[in-house]
Amino acid sequence: MFSFLKYLIIGFLFFLSISLSAQSNRFEKWTTRFEKSNYLETETYAETMDYFKKLSDNSEIAKFIKIGTSPQGRDIMCLIVAKGKEFNPESAKKSGKAIILIQNGIHSGEIEGKDASMILLREVLVEKKYPKILNHVILLVIPIFNVDGHERRSKYNRINQNGPTGMGWRVTAQNLNLNRDYTKADTPEMKSVLKLFSSWLPDIYIDTHTTDGADYQYTITYDISTYHNIPPQTRNWIKDIFKPYVNSKVEKDGFLIAPYAGFIDRKDITKGIRGWVSGPRFSHGYAAIQNRPGLLIETHMLKPYKQRVFATLSLLKAVISLANKDYEKLVKLNKQADKYEVQHFYNQHFAFPLSFKMNDKFEYFNFKGIKSVQDSSWITGSTVTKYTGKKETFRVPYYHQDKAVDSVYLPEAYIVPKEWSKIIPVMQLHGIEIDTLKESKKYNIEIYKFKDIKFPNYSYESHFSPTFKYDVIQKTKIYPAGTFIINTNQRTLGVIANLLEPKGRDSFVKWGFFNAIFERKEYFEEYSMEPIAEKMAENNPKLKQEFLTKVNEDEKFRNNPRERLNFFYKRSPYYDSHYLVYPVARVPFKKEKSG
Repeated sequence: MFSFLKYLIIGFLFFLSISLSAQSNRFEKWTTRFEKSNYLETETYAETMDYFKKLSDNSEIAKFIKIGTSPQGRDIMCLIVAKGKEFNPESAKKSGKAIILIQNGIHSGEIEGKDASMILLREVLVEKKYPKILNHVILLVIPIFNVDGHERRSKYNRINQNGPTGMGWRVTAQNLNLNRDYTKADTPEMKSVLKLFSSWLPDIYIDTHTTDGADYQYTITYDISTYHNIPPQTRNWIKDIFKPYVNSKVEKDGFLIAPYAGFIDRKDITKGIRGWVSGPRFSHGYAAIQNRPGLLIETHMLKPYKQRVFATLSLLKAVISLANKDYEKLVKLNKQADKYEVQHFYNQHFAFPLSFKMNDKFEYFNFKGIKSVQDSSWITGSTVTKYTGKKETFRVPYYHQDKAVDSVYLPEAYIVPKEWSKIIPVMQLHGIEIDTLKESKKYNIEIYKFKDIKFPNYSYESHFSPTFKYDVIQKTKIYPAGTFIINTNQRTLGVIANLLEPKGRDSFVKWGFFNAIFERKEYFEEYSMEPIAEKMAENNPKLKQEFLTKVNEDEKFRNNPRERLNFFYKRSPYYDSHYLVYPVARVPFKKEKSG
């Protein structure tokens, strides 16, 4: 009996070892380069695309689609994972499931998200872990956004980052930063992702990064708007549900996590840290004006690459788990947010906030930092911050309550003349509905006339961005057929305001799309203008007195013959009536609404 039992156990162990060996061999082909290299390397673009294609080929619930092409000709791809095979936006929205868009490699030197996504997708699709995590969630995963920058590989691409070896480059082949391009959409890469975003309209948008700042203990930090650039019901859900849930999950996995915040004084952390309201040029700021939670993940650049990848994996799983668990509330919340924007800023006509800053209120935060010293440097001729490696917790003021510092009452509609149609395709990429006049129509309008215009001495992201003030002019104008009408009574109201209101931080005007209107094209000759000015003064005593007063009070004007003539030229019918006038007009509400 004992002998029989002995052979039975030996046999069972033999078959178990064969089974485990077969299983090991089956999963061997799914081992990533990151894992094979002792967690030091990351896949090339070709290897990454092959891996994601293999995931799609081996799973009925995954589909790998092309969403665009880079300037160097590389495909920009997205993997859709949906248990019900909802591989298009229409069926995805009908399903009632929460849609999550995970975007990796917008800065391709910061590539943890890609390796974390590969492991996550393998665990779900191949190893069949977490069998219920996608019951109520549809995943869209962009393996690499900045595909050309990804292939500009070097170990020297980020001076203060601890791996991986062969990391990619921050910007595109055209030297443009994709995480500054969300509103202006200069790049083919961004055009591809905006089209994906507006067609699928994800319930949560995730953008994975690595920091490049101070040293501290946290492996991973994140930012997600709880400010006044996002509807209140959304920010309350983020504060009350999202943050406690993901913090708990990631900490349980063994990773220190904290808000992504800036130091008020880089040399003295005790002065405090502060949040920031992201502008819409950035991924999570853009998600906010689309009325959606946008999660910016920032792992700590000095931690080993292995820790950073697995911390990112932990946070991704936490978000997906929460969305799967809370999907009905999340989907409903986003629909309510869309309705709130229209109700609040269109129907009730409250002022729409365009610019923010932190107020003076704070609460204390126990920041897990690294002790630093100020070391004198003969190289810099000053002191340099140096970290000692000693862990220390600092009780610091944390400023993370915002206030609007600039706002505008939105009109019923905006009018874009057809000669300025170049902005229309960009607006359509953002999901904005645009009408076109079929026949000419008269409107009572408001227009902006700019003044005090200044331009920088150098470009930023290939644009020369003006600063200015303006006056508001009311008039009546007939617009011809073909004119574009953008009604503000739509869910993209916030995007429209940020694009078309000149003082929006990332408006078309601020990005230089209308710089031509700041250029004078017609001038006068003195012999032509002087007799006209003489006649204008003779026929208009009030104008003559205004001129003489300026001559008496302004020495610079008094001693400048051409400016003296220009005084009259600017008030004559020969002066360009379009100069400094914003061509986009506002159609005010017929009756002012209370707000």
